[in-house]
Amino acid sequence: MKNMDYTELGATLFVPFVHKDREAIACGEKYPQLGSMVLETEDGVNAAAFSEVSQSLQVFLQNIKTPKPYLFIRPRNAAFLQELLAFEGIEKVDGFILPKFSLTNAAEYLELLKERDFLFMPSIEGDELFEQSKLLQLREILLPYKKQIPLVRFGLEDMLRQLGMRRECKESVFDMSAPASVLGVFIAAFKSVGFAISGGVYPCFSDMEGFERDVKRDLKEGLFSKTIIHPLQIEILNRLYRVDEAAFDESLQIYMSDEAAFAQNAKMAETATMMPHAIEIIKRAQVYGLSLPEQSEIN
Repeated sequence: MKNMDYTELGATLFVPFVHKDREAIACGEKYPQLGSMVLETEDGVNAAAFSEVSQSLQVFLQNIKTPKPYLFIRPRNAAFLQELLAFEGIEKVDGFILPKFSLTNAAEYLELLKERDFLFMPSIEGDELFEQSKLLQLREILLPYKKQIPLVRFGLEDMLRQLGMRRECKESVFDMSAPASVLGVFIAAFKSVGFAISGGVYPCFSDMEGFERDVKRDLKEGLFSKTIIHPLQIEILNRLYRVDEAAFDESLQIYMSDEAAFAQNAKMAETATMMPHAIEIIKRAQVYGLSLPEQSEIN
């Protein structure tokens, strides 16, 4: 099975398959700091263009060398995933994002990927988001495949559409009561059994300050990695994922401790309780490094 930790995904750039630079992006030439990319064959490709996608994808897979960013494909449905799995060169792909993953199609998707050397990220976008019993059923279905799933994703814009809502660029969805309630249940359901969860897309692609606020809120809410729709967001995300030196030192102390509990910077640190968070901080530091103080702070 392909080996990858979710902290390595970083910024996940959605690239419509019809994009003229798709090969340059996949080979790391266009955006060398990009962590991962998704070739979009669903929302980013209209019906007229889709008829050519299958043939073009086969050529693409034969032409690219080993991709530099982690490479995922988002098929339109399970039938197209089955077709993709037979393509020559498909082994160059790290995995797939499974769109509109639901109780209706879960068995079909999972049967195709069972015992295959691919990662996958289910994207839950339908009424399961709003019905806790259905959400927990999906969680139980996914648990046996946990090692193949770096992240569970949710369809943020799909959720807002179903609620009849739209957020402004200056707003966080976590400050809107209904979306915050839905996401709170979602995060608790999956993180409590060890799944990592990706942050939702920030649609205001020219608002970099707003994007930065959104990423910081993701981290506060326990979300990691983020769908991006503009390459200027790559550098911002990589910078924000750097770890504060004090947080790293605390996490390393917890990780190395033989004590059940100890005093740490005027707080009680319980080793077993805080270990999952400490490990995530250490992994982030290994991938993104430590954040350095601004020049003005040094002076």
